Formats: sequence, structure tokens, C-alpha cells
Amino acid sequence: MEAIGTGLARIDTDGHRADVYLSRPDKRNAMTVDLMRDLEAAFEQVGDREDLRAIALLGEGPVFCAGMDLEMMRERVEPDSEIERDVLPELLEAIGTVRQPVVAGIKRAAPAGAFELTLPCDLRVLGEDAKYGVIEVKLGTFPHGGATQRLPRLVGLSKAKEIVLGGEFIPPAEAKACGLVHEVCPSGSVDERARAVADDLCENAPLGLEGAKRALNAAFDTPLERGLELERSLARELDGTDDYDEGFRARIEGRTPEFTGE
Repeated sequence: MEAIGTGLARIDTDGHRADVYLSRPDKRNAMTVDLMRDLEAAFEQVGDREDLRAIALLGEGPVFCAGMDLEMMRERVEPDSEIERDVLPELLEAIGTVRQPVVAGIKRAAPAGAFELTLPCDLRVLGEDAKYGVIEVKLGTFPHGGATQRLPRLVGLSKAKEIVLGGEFIPPAEAKACGLVHEVCPSGSVDERARAVADDLCENAPLGLEGAKRALNAAFDTPLERGLELERSLARELDGTDDYDEGFRARIEGRTPEFTGE
């Protein structure tokens, strides 16, 4: 396992899958500026590797992430600190725009900022006993790390208002029913399931995955006609690639395709 930066994020690889870990288990992976910077660097490093096709975002130890480090938040003096202005938004952008699909494994806890950390991920696996939600309105503020914008795109405006304005943890079954998470599983198997989902994605054509993710990410920010043109443009880029030919040849021949990303 490779430590990144100050060692508060780590990368492990298995075949075409990368596991990116928050690595501060003694503090329940609570996020500090250093941890967020290390995590951003980890995603940038993974995104540059052509051999990696999917990413699992995991917490080292028994907890995914306890949210923002309370001591860091208590010591903050300037309301417009670098936490809101630079570090957290840049981390979330790195997760959301990395070319590979990202699967979050959410075990035990992911409140407030940790909840928002999972929203740019493409799929989310949630433990059946996890404390998962945005509780900031009960703490004198409101979630401003992306939840008011990303959450409505995932669950609809009405449900997002219920979650954000209520400030309560979301029951895992409800999170699954409203489409917020991909799967709910026993607490002890969250990391395993997230890695398995990522492994399933790795079996697909990497160029197809990348193009599909780009088109899907543009869906809510692009007028329909422009979105359809983007979709067609991205599809044209795959015409004549080795993977395109391999996919159809394998289907005709009744075998599993062997994609190369070319």
C-alpha cells in the first residue's frame, strides 16, 4: 500500500482496481486539511494511470469517516477559511471528475462533510448500521460542501430538502429506496462489497466507461440537445478502437471480451 503526501491517504491496487483510503484510523478518519490534500493527490495519481479502470474509496479501520476534524473546526478563526474556499471543493472536484468510476464504501459513519465526500462518487455501498447524513442545521450552519447542489441531482429536490432541512441521519433502507446509495450490506462487508462492485466495473471497456461517465456527469448541466450531441461526439471517438471491435467480436463468438483500453 502506497502512502501519499503526509501519509493520510493511501493507494492499494489489485488488477485494474485502485483502492484509495482515508488513512487516519486513530481519529476515525476525520478530515484535516492535510488529509484532504493527500486524498486529492491520490485521486490525481490514480486518474493518470491508464491501467486502472475503477476506484474504491474506503476508510482505513472500522469507520469510513467521522466528518471534519472537530479540533480543526474549533480552531478555525476566519469564516472564509481555506477549508471552504479551496481544499474541500478541490477534493470533491477531483473525485467527481476522475476519469474512472468511483465506488464509495461507507461503513459505520459518514456524517456532515463525510456525507458530502461521498456525493461526487458514482456509486455508494452503505453499511446497514451506518450514521449517514447531513446534520449541519443542528450545528448552527448548513451543509455547504456541495450537498445543496449535488444531492438534488441524486434524489430530487423535494427529497434533498427533507434530508438537508431535517438534519437527521438517513436510515440505510431509505437511502437505498430513494436512490442515494447503490446497495446496503452488513457493516462488516462494506469494503469487500465496494471492491467487488468496482471489480465488476473493471470488466467493462475502459474507454466506454470513461465516455459514459463524462456524458452522464453533463446530463444535469447541459441543455438536452447539447447533451445529446456530446453523447454522439463521445461515441464517435470510440468508433474503430480496438475495444469497440473486440466487444462486438467477443459477443458474436460467445466469449468474454479482453479489453485493452485502446
